[in-house]
Amino acid sequence: MYQKYHTECLVLGNSEYGESDRVFTLYTEGFGLVRARCSAVRSEKSRMRYALQNYSRSHVGLVRGKRGWRIGGAISIQGAGIGRGTFAFARITRFIMRFTVGEERDPYLFSVLTGAHDVLMRDSCDEWSIIEVVCVARSLHALGYLSVEALDLSTGEAGTTLFTHTAYEDRDILEAETMRDKLVASINRAIEGTHL
Repeated sequence: MYQKYHTECLVLGNSEYGESDRVFTLYTEGFGLVRARCSAVRSEKSRMRYALQNYSRSHVGLVRGKRGWRIGGAISIQGAGIGRGTFAFARITRFIMRFTVGEERDPYLFSVLTGAHDVLMRDSCDEWSIIEVVCVARSLHALGYLSVEALDLSTGEAGTTLFTHTAYEDRDILEAETMRDKLVASINRAIEGTHL
């Protein structure tokens, strides 16, 4: 008998498998990056297909079998929106799938991603571009590719507080706007340094 694990997740992407199955790439709260197969999710009768749409946030039931993870249930928390925020989150998901290796639970990174998802999926999100920059910088920091010292912002009286929490409040957006060029340059250097 296999154990069923319940966890919150973000649906990063999927690919078709067989006639009616899909393999989903999920960033989960409990296990980090997981690829899990869901049977018959492409059929019209499937109740899970709406909860597993790309860029949505859901609760899933996962079972680890001999051939990997399987999805045994899914309930939507927040669907994907429409607009620029969704396109920004789509770019973030491609970035996460590229730079995250294997299953490793990371509460900070999960909080960074869910916080960005919450803000970007609002209809009235006008700061989508700077939120994307902050989310990518925080993700690189969580994955060990970017240090605060590399930003050259730790000098001076205040330094930066962007990496000490995962909120996307107005004060965080304002702080990030003032150092956007340094953030983007540091992100590009970190990405080049990974050789991925």
